[in-house]
Amino acid sequence: MSRIGKLPIPVPAGVEVNIDGSTVTVKGSKGELTQTFNENMAISKAEDGSIVVERPNDERQNRSLHGLTRSLINNMVIGVSEGYQKTLELVGVGYRAALKGGKLEIQLGFSHPVIVEPVEGVTFECPEPTIINISGINKQLVGQVAADIRAYRKPEPYKGKGIRYQGEHIRRKEGKAAK
Repeated sequence: MSRIGKLPIPVPAGVEVNIDGSTVTVKGSKGELTQTFNENMAISKAEDGSIVVERPNDERQNRSLHGLTRSLINNMVIGVSEGYQKTLELVGVGYRAALKGGKLEIQLGFSHPVIVEPVEGVTFECPEPTIINISGINKQLVGQVAADIRAYRKPEPYKGKGIRYQGEHIRRKEGKAAK
């Protein structure tokens, strides 16, 4: 039995979950998310208001989908009630970010600024010139936008310059050995 899949999903107050066959819609204070799952997974509400995901048999495909389905529904419930946030740090001389007209403008040592258009459902904040906060209700979308921004200038191992996640440890290397 899946250790993750068998856990019930608690539904906090103020969150409404509608299950229509294999489509799950979750509404909360921050917004609404809808996703369709595999028809083999039986998604239902328990008496205590929590959501339970069950699989029909122990086939390999159903075992792998069991925990995945439960995790995705749990992420939807957390997203509409609390939301998700990723924080990026810019490390390097002259590296800075600013919001200009709703767009994120980042100086990364190129001859031009990098301009990032906001994706629907994701918001940017710049509390400091070297900090970028990315927030939204969809965990996958927030993580993907953060990864796309980080890909413009990944942290390099010699000086540690680049865009990194907050708290990320960059393994440093020595330069050339002197003779």
